[in-house]
Amino acid sequence: MAAEAAAPFSEAAVARLAEERLDHRFKGLPPDAEGLTVGELAAERRSLFTGGFTTPVLALSAEALDHNLALMERWSAEHGLAFAPHGKTSMAPRLFARQLDHGAWGITAAVPAQVRVYRAFGIRRIFLANEVVDAAALRMLAAELAADPAFHLITYVDSVRGVELMDAALREAGAGHRLDVVVELGADGGRTGVRTEAECAAVADAVAATDTLRLVGVGGYEAEIPGADGELVRAWLRRLTGLAADFDKAGRFAGVEEIVVSAGGSAWFDAVAEVFAELPPLSAPVLKLLRSGAYVTHDDGAYRHKTPFNRHPEEGTLRPAFRLWAQVVSRPEPGRAFLNAGKRDAPYDLDLPEPQVVRSARDGSLRPAEGMTVTALADQHAFLELGEGVELEVGDWVGLGLSHPCTVFDKWPLIPLVTEDGTVTDCVRTFF
Repeated sequence: MAAEAAAPFSEAAVARLAEERLDHRFKGLPPDAEGLTVGELAAERRSLFTGGFTTPVLALSAEALDHNLALMERWSAEHGLAFAPHGKTSMAPRLFARQLDHGAWGITAAVPAQVRVYRAFGIRRIFLANEVVDAAALRMLAAELAADPAFHLITYVDSVRGVELMDAALREAGAGHRLDVVVELGADGGRTGVRTEAECAAVADAVAATDTLRLVGVGGYEAEIPGADGELVRAWLRRLTGLAADFDKAGRFAGVEEIVVSAGGSAWFDAVAEVFAELPPLSAPVLKLLRSGAYVTHDDGAYRHKTPFNRHPEEGTLRPAFRLWAQVVSRPEPGRAFLNAGKRDAPYDLDLPEPQVVRSARDGSLRPAEGMTVTALADQHAFLELGEGVELEVGDWVGLGLSHPCTVFDKWPLIPLVTEDGTVTDCVRTFF
C-alpha cells in the first residue's frame, strides 16, 4: 500500500518548529530571549535555574522522555501490538515525530480539529477514536484523503443515524473513495459505543449499505467501563474480540486487506495485550492496535498508581518526565507558604501537585521537599502547608510533581526540554 512506503510525518514541517520566534506568548521563557528562535535559544544551552527563565516554568526531562519512548516501543513489540499513541495527551508534533521514530504505527486523535494539526505536520496514519457526524469536519477529512493517496484514516461509528449523517456528508462532498470505519463497542453506563452485539450488527449493516464507508474492524475504550477492574475489563475485551470474530465469520470484512481491532488507554494495556493474544486467526491479517498516550511523560499522581507496570514490574518502569518549578513568594504566617504557580500552570483535575525538591535561592543547593503539602490552588498561587520545623524562604524554588499529563500539556504552549543537570536543550511546542 502507498501508506506503507510513505514517510510517517513531514520532517520539514517538524524542523520548522525550531524557526518560531519567541515572544510574549510563551510563559516561563527568559525575557531576554525575545526575538530569538526556538532553535537559537536551544543552541545557547542555558541553565533552567540561572539562564533567565522565570517562574513558574514547566520542565520536561530529556532522560525520562527517552526512557519512556524506548520502553513502550519495546513492550508493544514484545506483545505483538501495533501502537498508535493518543496525541491528545501532548498535541506536540515534535513528540509525535519521536513516537513515530520509535515504531508507532500512527497517532490517535480524539476530534477532527486534532486531525488538522496532525495533517499540518504530515502525519499519514491517524486513528480517530470518536464518532464524527459534523458535515464540515467530514468534508475536511474527505479533502485530506483525496489530496494525499498515502493518508490512512480510520474512525468510529456507533449508530445507524450516525452512519446516515456520515454518508450524506461524504456524498455531498463527492468523496472519491470510502472512509474506513470501525464499530465502537461500549458498555452500559459508560461513554460512547454500541451497547449490544445485535446493535453492532445493525450499525455494520448500515455501513455496508453505503458506498462512502468501509467497515474495517472494531474498537473501543475499556477504561470507561463503570467500576472498571481487571475482571470487567477482560470480559469487555473478550466481547470486543468476539465481535471481530463474529463479523469476520459473517463476511462483514470481505475484501478488507487488514482487520483492525483496537483498544487500550494507559491503565489496562496489559489486559489488552493478554486478550488480544487470544484472538484466533481471521480471514485477513489483524492489526491489533493499542492507543495509550499518557506513557510519554507518565506522572507523579494518577498514572503512577494506574500504570500496568505496577502489576508487571519485571517488564519495566515508566518515569515521570514533568516537573513544575515555582517560587516561594510569600510566608505570611507560620506553617504556610505561597508559591507563584496555580490553576493556570498545574493540573488539578485528578490530584494536586506534589512538592518534591527545593532549590535554595541563597546558594542553589537542592534538598528534598520533606514536610510540605500543597493543600489548594488558586488561579496563580499554590497553598503550601509546612510541617513543624520545615525551613523555606521567600525566593526558594520548589519543584512540583504533577498528576495527569493530558492537563499539563494544555497549559503550556512551549515547554523547555531539560537534562538532569538543568541544561535546556530544546523546547517542545504544543497546539491546543
